[in-house]
Amino acid sequence: MSATTLTPTTTGTLAVSGAHLAYEVAGAGPALVLLHAGVADARMWDAQALAFAERFTVIRYDLRGFGRSGAAIGRFSHRADLLALLDALGVGRASLVGLSMGGSLAVDMALAHPDRVAAVVAAAARPSGQEASPELRGAWAAIDAAVGAGDLDRAVELELRMWVDGPYRSPAAVDPAVREFVGLMDAPLLAAPDEGDPEPLDPPALGRLADIATPTLVIVGDRDQPDTIAGSHLLAAGIPGAARLTIPGVAHLINLERPDAFRRAVLEFLAGIDTGS
Repeated sequence: MSATTLTPTTTGTLAVSGAHLAYEVAGAGPALVLLHAGVADARMWDAQALAFAERFTVIRYDLRGFGRSGAAIGRFSHRADLLALLDALGVGRASLVGLSMGGSLAVDMALAHPDRVAAVVAAAARPSGQEASPELRGAWAAIDAAVGAGDLDRAVELELRMWVDGPYRSPAAVDPAVREFVGLMDAPLLAAPDEGDPEPLDPPALGRLADIATPTLVIVGDRDQPDTIAGSHLLAAGIPGAARLTIPGVAHLINLERPDAFRRAVLEFLAGIDTGS
């Protein structure tokens, strides 16, 4: 997938406890933070960032342990990292658009720091505290086994089958450029030693969704993993006033497979919300 490179108005790195975060800022207007998936990095937003920057100050960064950011070693908090980045950039409130791990982080932030979050778009996300199914745990174990055996190519392919293709499609049914792009981002993550211990939200989001007053849009693909689809139902049913959108014919990486539909959904949702910082 050929990435449309966003020419940022600002690039930089922020020192956080024990690491650094690589970030980019572009555009003008209310702040909008893009939070990437666990099989990717900030490049996954290349197809949307430029369009979002026409209306918002778009902030995207590689989470600790991903992309150009420093390795994750020891105990740390993704929430604290994001809060530190907002503080460093002088952002009081921001809308958070996250996919998968990034969507779960956005929901957790709405609980932990509601005064800093203007709106949440949680795509292909599960609430923290939702138990993984035996099938999902088994798939993760197979990936870990491939990594442990030194077969990185197999590990990447298993990740692609799991998240890009999804359980209901063959690889042939998916745009090969999308598979290649995700594999490019994912391979270094699987090859790097995992020494980080991210601090979970305590108590987790699952039992506290009714406490979220932040306007929220939940997006899911109907070809995604059953765990993710179930998680989207939990989020939409549990968060007061949350909207839910199902995009047909797509699995986990919604914004890569349906960039135009994803962009329109986010912009239409945010258009009706006071997202001022």
